[in-house]
Amino acid sequence: MKIALTGAGGFVGTQLRKTFTDSVSIHRNDSEDEILRKLEGVSVVINLAGAPIIKRWSDGYKKILISSRVDTTKTLVNAINRSDVSHLISTSAIGAYPDFNAYDESFQGYGEDFLADLTKQWEEEANRCIKRTTIMRFGVILGKNGGALSQMLLPFKLGVGGIIGNGKMITSWIDIDDLVEIYKFVIEKHLSGLLNATAPNPVTNYTFTKTLGRVLNRPTILPVPEFILKLAFGEGSTVLTGSKEIYPKALLNAGFEFRYKDIDSSLEHLLLEE
Repeated sequence: MKIALTGAGGFVGTQLRKTFTDSVSIHRNDSEDEILRKLEGVSVVINLAGAPIIKRWSDGYKKILISSRVDTTKTLVNAINRSDVSHLISTSAIGAYPDFNAYDESFQGYGEDFLADLTKQWEEEANRCIKRTTIMRFGVILGKNGGALSQMLLPFKLGVGGIIGNGKMITSWIDIDDLVEIYKFVIEKHLSGLLNATAPNPVTNYTFTKTLGRVLNRPTILPVPEFILKLAFGEGSTVLTGSKEIYPKALLNAGFEFRYKDIDSSLEHLLLEE
């Protein structure tokens, strides 16, 4: 089975290319006709395109965030609708949900901030696809060669990692190995609709921080005030300070079995195993 990927050079795309070896890369600047030619013989398209979200959100960068997701998905869907592709798996994010409550896929609405509005536009473009369509809302992806964890490791290894604010915000996460398995499962089971790609046990920032410190055998005594993150990232700091308690009810109901259900097993697997 031949796969096409957008965002193939990113962290998740790199991992998926190791699994789906018969794949073709679609680039952000490809025209609709160029994409259509690349889709010849392709059964499944995995859409991972999008500029990095953890940055300072100036007005200009917000336009880049929107264009790299919404506009790119629009062009991609136009091409898929003209092709023989049978399945689109498009990315979204748990930033679609409001903060400070527990949610699964049964929640119909969106939050009220920029990130929620971005995911709404992104998902609307994906849902214009007339083929089988799956939208996967990513949690915080944990992997040793990329993603959020790789950005955290240096300060923690230096012994200056710590909780954010009061540490009570909830982090909904996913181990990169489980995420790859979810893609395989979705394709094999022909799943469609909205799926939360998160582990079944979200944790507080305090628990995440203390677990990471324990696994690395480093102290975690220096808290990071939220205002420091706001100074560094502006509105973009909400990605780090928001509280998202999200559950993968749809995947569990479909029979998917997570290998890394809790934060201890994931961090030990990623950081201690060779």
